[in-house]
Amino acid sequence: MYKHFLKPILFKFNPETAHNLLFKGLSFLRHVPFAQSIIRAVYKKDTPSLEREVFGIRFPNPVGLAGGLDKNGEFYNDMANFGFGFVEIGSLTPLPQDGNAKPRCFRIPGDKAIINRFGINNKGVRNAVEHLKKVRPEVVVAANISKNTTSINEDAAKDYEKSFGLLYDFVDMFVVNISCPNVVGLTALQDITFLSEIVDKLLDLRMYYDNYRPILLKVSPDLSHQQLDEIIDYCLRSGIDGIVAGNTTRSRDGITSISKEKIEEIGNGGLSGAPLYSKNLELVKYVHAKSEGKLPIIGVGGIMTPEQAKEVLDAGASLVEIYSGFIYEGPALIRNINKYLENTAK
Repeated sequence: MYKHFLKPILFKFNPETAHNLLFKGLSFLRHVPFAQSIIRAVYKKDTPSLEREVFGIRFPNPVGLAGGLDKNGEFYNDMANFGFGFVEIGSLTPLPQDGNAKPRCFRIPGDKAIINRFGINNKGVRNAVEHLKKVRPEVVVAANISKNTTSINEDAAKDYEKSFGLLYDFVDMFVVNISCPNVVGLTALQDITFLSEIVDKLLDLRMYYDNYRPILLKVSPDLSHQQLDEIIDYCLRSGIDGIVAGNTTRSRDGITSISKEKIEEIGNGGLSGAPLYSKNLELVKYVHAKSEGKLPIIGVGGIMTPEQAKEVLDAGASLVEIYSGFIYEGPALIRNINKYLENTAK
């Protein structure tokens, strides 16, 4: 239904408008009798053999929704109805922000790719907290947190600390986003000096809570091996619970369906989708090998097929996330991945 009916309609609109229409549709379906039950019956498949414990959390299956789709933490249960084992909300910043100027998102259907420069537009962390209070999550929720664009890097730790404290009692785990290429200066936070200042404060703050919430770092596929080595070493020494590998890329490698002139016309932004798959697969392999398997990894980036999801898991990831695959292949992709993983495990 999605690929043959809904997708052709949504793809007639620009990506941001299509995103808003999709979520308005999900909001509408909340009020339609039996709609949620029908969605779960079609897409959600219980797979006890795929259950796993990672970071001390029990996941019903290893397939999650990557950050960036449920930007404001308002649709986690709707996403769970499609069969996701966990949902990453955000990125969330302490204060609401509009993000970058429009247009800021571009599809490249011939390569199953997306280029975006949203600039972490969101309603702010307090809006997400209010929704989490109001609607109890029925799925494992990871909160992706970042700094406000207006906050200078020297003060970034305060932003992360504020969002961390406000969300702590309402989510299951945290993803510290220091690698989005669409916010000026954010990727500089991957420098070990900035990184340790941010994360050390979060680790210290966590000690004052009764419940343990895992903290993961989201790293860029554009990092050099030397930079990765420093981050991995820091994670192993500090007590960081895991790595999200990776994020969108500034590279345009793998785009073949449009001209270089068209790519230049689109301009800056992070590339996601199928062209990113090989790069992020190598990132997963590298982190797994360098950490000697001691750092759990969530593998994300360009996963478009069940076979690719399994390849990322076999490369050392404990869990996987999809985003562009959900846009291009539809919600059946989650069911198909879980079915494939279940069958190949027999």
